[in-house]
Amino acid sequence: MIKIAVMGYGTIGSGVVKVIETNQESIRRKVGDGIEVKYVLDLREFEGDPIQKKIVHDYKTIAEDEEIRIVVETMGGVEPANTFVKAMLLAGKSVTTSNKALVAAHGAELIAIAEEKNVNFMFEASVGGGIPIIRALNSCLTADKIEEISGIVNGTTNYMMTRMEEDGCEFDDVLKEAQEKGYAEKDPTADIEGYDAGRKIAILTSLVAGQQVDFEDVHTEGIRKITAADIRYAKKMNRRIKLLATSRLTGGTYHVMVAPFLLPEEHPLYTVNGVFNAVFVHGNMLGDAMFYGSGAGSLPTASAVVADVVELAKHIGKHIALEWRPEKLEIADYRQQTGRFFVRAAAEKQAVGEVFGDVEFVAADVPQAAGETAFITGEMKEADYMEKAEKLGGVIQMIRYR
Repeated sequence: MIKIAVMGYGTIGSGVVKVIETNQESIRRKVGDGIEVKYVLDLREFEGDPIQKKIVHDYKTIAEDEEIRIVVETMGGVEPANTFVKAMLLAGKSVTTSNKALVAAHGAELIAIAEEKNVNFMFEASVGGGIPIIRALNSCLTADKIEEISGIVNGTTNYMMTRMEEDGCEFDDVLKEAQEKGYAEKDPTADIEGYDAGRKIAILTSLVAGQQVDFEDVHTEGIRKITAADIRYAKKMNRRIKLLATSRLTGGTYHVMVAPFLLPEEHPLYTVNGVFNAVFVHGNMLGDAMFYGSGAGSLPTASAVVADVVELAKHIGKHIALEWRPEKLEIADYRQQTGRFFVRAAAEKQAVGEVFGDVEFVAADVPQAAGETAFITGEMKEADYMEKAEKLGGVIQMIRYR
């Protein structure tokens, strides 16, 4: 029997325990041995819950127990998670985590420690919840040069965009509903400002580039400024607004960004709605592939964590090589990326044409659009768009147009 510990008994940690208990026989067949949760680390007590007999409050209890071979970290946040995980690796225990903040900040360092100690550090559930995107990049797509990753990797914002489209609701009303249903946190800043997605695309880019991408360097825009009027314009253009995390290989480095995009019907991410996530990958040999599924929630995320536990159990005493060097990758200036832009501005068509040249005007049959001009620019660099927008003045909204 392989003994493991779980650090953090919240939504995901409790899900991990449930998955292991529910699917014990299936896991045993895959591993060749059973998995037993010996300890659960948490600050709280759980009187009346069978888990109480396994609760410990000091992480050193786990680190110093030689029976523990695998540790699951589901606490969230960078500290004390980093301190605890590092202690487990240094003690010769493999670790899996669902903690994207930890992985984005210290992934390369923790992988290096795991290699030194001949153990493993895995983090499948840190991006996309139950979607197996990290294992695919590390195992199935290693023969390819990954030229693009574009994903809907935040279920909260995707749910909100879907609800705004379906019912024409305003942002604040949909946010309140998402909070009431438990899809959005009391403090939703990380989701709606795009920071959560920024960490996830930084992790994915680090993996395909083989070196550290700091999420602080990722240009990030959220959905807070999206309005019901924007949604109506999108419908008129047969498009949908999606918050995308994108990474594109260009000229030896990557353009990495999180921002709302207007997607056409033929785009593979157009039909991804509600709390679902999806990641689109383009490889130079593979071509296009897409990974789709539940991006959040207790059991889908826990399923991905336990998949890591199974993999770790099958490789006890053997380090699985993973390329993610600590040297920082200088990602490209997003302002040098080219694209088209949907713009709403308090300006006359003549002024728009004088500044932007040949554009495609969009009829303003939106009630909120009195006195504004809506248009789609030609292809240009972001820096050039910014310069022209400043010259035009009166810009109400800009959304990137795929």
